[in-house]
Amino acid sequence: MRLSDLLSKAPEVTAAQVEGFLSDRPLGWGKHKKIRVGKVIHNFHCYECNDVRPFESADELSCLGVGDNQISIDATLRCMVCRSSVETWFLVASSGMLHSRAPEVYIERYTENLRERADRVDVAAGPFAEFVKRAHLAYESGLGAGSVIYLRKIFEKVTWEVAEILGVDTMKQNGNSRPFSQVLEEVNAQRSIIPQRFSSDGYKLFRELSGIIHGDSSEVEALQKFKPCLQLVLGVVDEVNRDNVVAQAIDELGWNIENVGALAGEEV
Repeated sequence: MRLSDLLSKAPEVTAAQVEGFLSDRPLGWGKHKKIRVGKVIHNFHCYECNDVRPFESADELSCLGVGDNQISIDATLRCMVCRSSVETWFLVASSGMLHSRAPEVYIERYTENLRERADRVDVAAGPFAEFVKRAHLAYESGLGAGSVIYLRKIFEKVTWEVAEILGVDTMKQNGNSRPFSQVLEEVNAQRSIIPQRFSSDGYKLFRELSGIIHGDSSEVEALQKFKPCLQLVLGVVDEVNRDNVVAQAIDELGWNIENVGALAGEEV
C-alpha cells in the first residue's frame, strides 16, 4: 500500500504498512520535504458541479517533520471536473520509525477546509444535518465534550419540535421552560420517540449526554462514548421519522425533513 491510499481513507485511523517515503532518512523537526506517494483522492459533493465528484491532489505532497514519529502533510485537492479546490491536512504517526522502508503508520489527526466549495458525501439532509456535521468535526479534532454538545442539541430539538406538533406544553405558567424530563415523558407517552430498547428510561440518554458535557467523563472517555451516543440520538430521530402522524405534521409545517431517517444510516 502507498501512503496516498491510506490518506484517501481519512478520517479512518486504522494503521497500515505502507511503502517507504522518506528515503530511509528521518525528517527533522521543522524540515520540509516533497514526497511522491501517489495522488490523494477524496469524493466530495462539489457545489459548482452540484454532484459527487472525485477531488485529487497533485503528484507531490508537502511534508513537514513535527516529531520523531510524526509528520504533517498538506494536500490541496481539485475537483476532476470543474477544478474547484479544497485543502486537507493530515498528521501521520507511527509507533516505529517513519523513515523505514515499510513503516506502519496511521492518521492521528485529519482536518479539511472545504471553503463553501464542497461538502462531505455522507452529510445527510434535514435540519439536524448541520449538528451532525459539527459533532463529527469536533470528534475528529479530539474534542469529546464538544462533540457531545451537538448530540444533546439534536435530542432537545427533536423533542421540542414533536412537543409542538402534539400540543404538549413546553412552558410553565410563569413563562419559564418546563423541565426537559417532563416534556420528554409526555411526548414519549403520546408518540413513542424513544427506541424500544431503552424506552423505559429515555431521560437516561439525556443524563448521559449532560454528564459528559459537564465533565463527569474525561475527554478520553467522552471520545469513547461519542459513537454509541450518536447512534442512540439518531435512533430517536429515526423513531420520529417512522411516526406517520408526526411525519404528516412535519410535512404540513414545511420542515422538509423527509430524508431525516438517512441520518441513522450515516457511517461513523
